[in-house]
Amino acid sequence: MARHILNHLILKNLKPKEGKKITKYNDGDGLYFWVYDDGVRSYKRWVFKYTFHKVTKEFAIGKFPEWGAYDAREKAEECRGLLKQGKDPCLEKKLTILASQTNLFEELASEWMKIRLANHSEGHKKHVWAALVRNVFPYIGKRPIKDILPPEILGICRRVEKRGAVETAHRVLSACRRIFDYAIAIGVCLNNPCIHIGSALKPIKENHLVAPTDPKQVGIILRICDSYIGSPIVRAALKILPYVFTRPGELRQAKWEDIDFYTAEWRFTASKTSQPHIVPLCKQVIEILKDLYFITGKEKYVFPGTDKNRAMSNNTLIMAYRRMGLSKEITGHGWRATARTLLDEVLEYPPYIIDQQLAHRVKDPNGRAYNRTHHLEQRKKMMQEYADYLDRLANELESKNDLR
Repeated sequence: MARHILNHLILKNLKPKEGKKITKYNDGDGLYFWVYDDGVRSYKRWVFKYTFHKVTKEFAIGKFPEWGAYDAREKAEECRGLLKQGKDPCLEKKLTILASQTNLFEELASEWMKIRLANHSEGHKKHVWAALVRNVFPYIGKRPIKDILPPEILGICRRVEKRGAVETAHRVLSACRRIFDYAIAIGVCLNNPCIHIGSALKPIKENHLVAPTDPKQVGIILRICDSYIGSPIVRAALKILPYVFTRPGELRQAKWEDIDFYTAEWRFTASKTSQPHIVPLCKQVIEILKDLYFITGKEKYVFPGTDKNRAMSNNTLIMAYRRMGLSKEITGHGWRATARTLLDEVLEYPPYIIDQQLAHRVKDPNGRAYNRTHHLEQRKKMMQEYADYLDRLANELESKNDLR
C-alpha cells in the first residue's frame, strides 16, 4: 500500500541526514527519493527499487524537480505493470533507448576500426575498409545495426562467394562479426547475426604457401633472383628477404632509422605479435644495404614505392617473382618456411631459437615470453651461418643451364 508521504514542499526542503552524503526517503511501494550532497555537488532523484528473478534492481526514473511526485509515481506504477507481465523495467528501458537510436552499421564500422585496429598497419586498415566499402556498405551500411538480420549477412557473403572469392567471403564475415561484437559491447545492439553464418559458407581450401625446402631448388631460385633485371630497389629486396626471412610486409616497410650499421641490427615491431623484434644483419645484407643507401638513404623507407612517402607496395615483389617465372616456386612469405626447415634439418639449430628469430610467440621453460634480446648472440651466429649456407647453395650450381 503506497504511503505517498512526500509532497513538493517536503521534497524541496529535504537534505541528507547528518553525517551522510546520501539519504534515501521511502515514498512507498518501492519508490524512493534520493537526496545527495557531498559539499561539491548535489542532486535529488527518484528511483524505483524492485526484485526481478530474485535479483534486486534499481530503476532510475529521473531528477527532481524535472520529475515531480505525481510523474514519478506514475512511472513507478508503469514499472509495476511491466513486472506483472514478467518484464524487467531496466531492460525495457534499454530497449526503448536502442529503438530511438540510429547507429548505422557504417558508423559503427568506422568507430570499430579507429578503436580496435588502431595498432594495425595502415595497409591492413585500408584493406579491411576497402573490403567493407565494396562488399558490405552498399547493402547494410545505411541500416541501423540493431535491425540487421542473419539472412542479410549471409546474402552479402554469398555474393562474394559467387565471384569465386571464398576466402574473402570468410574475411568479410569475420569483420562483420567483430563490428557487431563491438556494437554489443557499447550497448547499441543486443545480438550478433554473424555467429552461425560460417557454417552456411563454402569452406576455405587449404592453400599452403609455396616454400622450397630442397637445397638444390633453393639455390636455383636464389640465382634467378640474383639475376633480376629491373629496379635496383626491388632487386635489393629480392636478395635481402631470403637472408632475413621476415614477413614480406615488414621488409617492405623497413625504415632507415631502424637500421643500425654499427651493431648490424634491424629493430622494429613485429607485425603479427606487436612485440619489439631484432633481426641480426649478416655481412651480405649489410653490403646490399650500403649500396642501397646511395639510392634511397634520403627517404624514410628503405624500399620506397613510386610515391617516396610510402613503402613499396605488396604487389611489387609478387610481380617480380611472376616476371622471373617463380610464382609457382616461391612467395615472399615462403622464405620463412624455407628458413625454418633448413635451419632445423640442415644446420640443426634449436627450434626455439629459430622460432624466436621468426618473431613467433615463444616461451622459455618457465612459461615466460622471450624478450627481443634473448639468445641474441646465438641468433647473430645463426643468421650469418644461414646466409653463408644460402650463398653456397647458389654458387654450387655447375652452370646457368641448371637455372630452369
